Amino acid sequence: MNPEPPVTELLGKATRGNRPAQEELMRVVYSELHKLAAGYMKRERPDHTLQASALVNEAYLRLVGDQKLSWESRAHFYVMAARTMRRILIDHSRRRAAGRRAADMRVDLEAADRVQAAPSDGLAAEDMLALHNALERLAGMDERQARIVELRFFGGLSVEETASVMGISEKTVKRDWASARAWLLTQLDS
Repeated sequence: MNPEPPVTELLGKATRGNRPAQEELMRVVYSELHKLAAGYMKRERPDHTLQASALVNEAYLRLVGDQKLSWESRAHFYVMAARTMRRILIDHSRRRAAGRRAADMRVDLEAADRVQAAPSDGLAAEDMLALHNALERLAGMDERQARIVELRFFGGLSVEETASVMGISEKTVKRDWASARAWLLTQLDS
């Protein structure tokens, strides 16, 4: 039995338009991408029109079709996949919220610790947009903290999984997660 080729190698070939590499890459990364998408969909309202599989497919097409991206590693791919999924959902929320007045913009970041245990009731489109805007501001100050929030809150990854994807220690994830949550809560409360 042949070992699977490294994800980074497949990413390079797939981005250059190599069709067999694109198919092999999707086979290799699909379950991880689906797990990320399922985490994102837990944060959405129950009647959301997108399903996790559709989110995976849309994100994958955007990632592999972007010839400008050069993949540094498997971890880089998963971080970019999480970011792409969030952007797809934000675009969807923007379309849904068009014409509506923003209501209370409070978002329950404490719920992220319970993401693995039970699905949430979902975020309203306005709440999703408020969180997105705050997360963009955080990324301008501390990119790593913003990626941790993306992976934990939206992607539903555990501390251990986040550390593995980002190539940092669990202690760093916990410290940055606490700091980012505190900052975001102050932004969303104001």
